Amino acid sequence: MTQPSIDQAYLAKRQLRKGTAGWVLLAGLGVSYVISGDFAGWNFGIAEAGWGGFAIAACLMALMYLALVLSLAEMSAALPAAGGGYSFARQAMGPAGGYLTGLAVLIEYALAPAAIVIFIGAAVEALIGINGPLVYLIFYAVFIGIHLAGVGEALKVMMVISGLAVFAILATAVALIGSFDAANLFDIAPTNAAGASTFMPFGWYGVWAALPFGMWLFLAVEGVPLAAEEAKDPARDMPKGIIAAMLFLLFTALLVVVLLAGAAGAEMIGQSGVPLVDALNEAGNPTLATLVNVLGLAGLIASFFSIIYGYSRLVFALSRAGYLPKRLSLTSGRKVPYLALIVPGVFGFLVSLSGEGDLMLGMAVVGATISYALMALSHIMLRVQQPDLPRPYKTPGGVVTSGIALVLSLVALTGVYAFDPRAFNYTIVLFIAGAAYYFFYSKNHLVAKTAEEEFALVSASPEELDGSDPAPVAAAKL
Repeated sequence: MTQPSIDQAYLAKRQLRKGTAGWVLLAGLGVSYVISGDFAGWNFGIAEAGWGGFAIAACLMALMYLALVLSLAEMSAALPAAGGGYSFARQAMGPAGGYLTGLAVLIEYALAPAAIVIFIGAAVEALIGINGPLVYLIFYAVFIGIHLAGVGEALKVMMVISGLAVFAILATAVALIGSFDAANLFDIAPTNAAGASTFMPFGWYGVWAALPFGMWLFLAVEGVPLAAEEAKDPARDMPKGIIAAMLFLLFTALLVVVLLAGAAGAEMIGQSGVPLVDALNEAGNPTLATLVNVLGLAGLIASFFSIIYGYSRLVFALSRAGYLPKRLSLTSGRKVPYLALIVPGVFGFLVSLSGEGDLMLGMAVVGATISYALMALSHIMLRVQQPDLPRPYKTPGGVVTSGIALVLSLVALTGVYAFDPRAFNYTIVLFIAGAAYYFFYSKNHLVAKTAEEEFALVSASPEELDGSDPAPVAAAKL
């Protein structure tokens, strides 16, 4: 089937506000994506593996994310498009590879907010006694509404909320230093599992099953490149922003993993629904515990808020390229992709009504690990296939670094199956259904024939699209 003709009016209705975010806002976005993971969820990995086993799992996942982030820093500077990993994969593997990567990220980003809003509901209930669909609806409506006001305004609000959450983590760490006792890290009795010891009471199987919980300390930081088209100077800002976010998240992960169990005991922290709060109470800081309990809600909101931003930019990019219905990439007068915000938000709200937050998180992790493998592979293929592609930033270690990310992401994928086969199987079914949509329908409705043509669309300025300078669009064969 021949490609449809796309005129300037099509592109002019699908423009994001360029030059909005510097590297500090981008780093804040990366931290916001993840910060709720420091407050709860990761600690259940201690219940699976003991503190030492979880420490091994967390270190492996930290290495995976660091290698992936360094690979993404290179690709996002060289190919600054709102599709993030999808855009990189399309450049390396063509339309099918690009779509499958985007689909995996979309599964992660569509399900994660639904899971987080359920946790927000539980936090709200603990504070004021209200929970359920009305709470979910209010949070979706309010924070989608803030995004509709414009990206600059939304990112500034996000920075404030994230700052409160970071303050809670740092204050907790300072309060717990004096109560730290290394013996508390190993208060879980060893089992009969293979490789079990005082350090790893549940053996090597426990380490394997704890990998998804290690991911929760960094999950979604890879979403920073989704803001590439709105960065002030993508070649400089994207690498600085995503690397700064990752380094800060490594620091906060070290604080919570070591200090909480060291102050309150690994066994207690591994069972806690609010580990920071319980650790502070155990250490005799009830006043700070109450404050952190309130600010923990800020951490959940920060991740909820920023992942909404992430899914909207991904849906926008996939829609603009023709993979998803093209109406989803329409932008408002404020250059906001309003349908890409609203439609997935409605889907997320409906999914949240199931109340199965843990299942949705497991499914989000499966989608994430599939996308990580494909993004790391994209970095390797681009290095091999396009060695002359201008790269303002180059990944230290080159394909060795992205190879590490590729191998560890596949290992992490199997870890989800070890922990929750149901989440693994449901996600694979969803992924196959999404792939079928592409192969039977949308591959015949793409806007651009090649990644180069699509990138020409992304690079076109508003002046070029309003008719004053049509040459770049014409050069893209559109």
